[in-house]
Amino acid sequence: MSTESSSGVVVLTGPSGSGKSRVAERSGLPVVRLDDFYRDGDDPLLPTTTFGDTTIVDWDDVRSWDAMAACDALEVLCATGTVEMPVYDIALSRRTGTRTLTLGDATTVAAEGLFAHAVVAELARRGLLADAVCVRHHRLVTFVLRLVRDLREKRKPLPVLLRRGWHLMQEEPAVVAEAVAHGCRPMTPRQAERHLAVVVAATRDRGPRA
Repeated sequence: MSTESSSGVVVLTGPSGSGKSRVAERSGLPVVRLDDFYRDGDDPLLPTTTFGDTTIVDWDDVRSWDAMAACDALEVLCATGTVEMPVYDIALSRRTGTRTLTLGDATTVAAEGLFAHAVVAELARRGLLADAVCVRHHRLVTFVLRLVRDLREKRKPLPVLLRRGWHLMQEEPAVVAEAVAHGCRPMTPRQAERHLAVVVAATRDRGPRA
């Protein structure tokens, strides 16, 4: 696909539970939830991981996610102002439908997700990248926030959430380092919110989409 873009994408990546979804919601920008591009749980090519004697799909492995489909959807959205996005149910581990996302007069869209850093280079190649941020807390704070969120949303059974959460806490410095290596600037949620406020103001100064 090669279309001429009139809008740009701010990528928000970071460890699971770091607050990137909240930053995106508070930005005032249209939001693409990249986690909706996870593959269905019955896909035989999905990677797995083992915690004790329990084997589950490794949703923290980038291979569980369709990066090119995400980039294609963002390109259509930026070029035309509207796109059909998948709706993914984490608890069911599958897509359950679609939704229409429209930019309206916005000239920038926030794309947030666990693997968002993996699309930075491709979005830049397509001329779509406006900025890239890695949202991060101290990893103990992230552990607690992630567990509270996952329990509230009933994502997985508690033993799985605890084992997975402990594993993710150990891996968090490497996750942040990888995002930085992909060109994302590390920021706390508060810093990221202030940064996106500047981005939003700049896009308003440029006027509505062509």
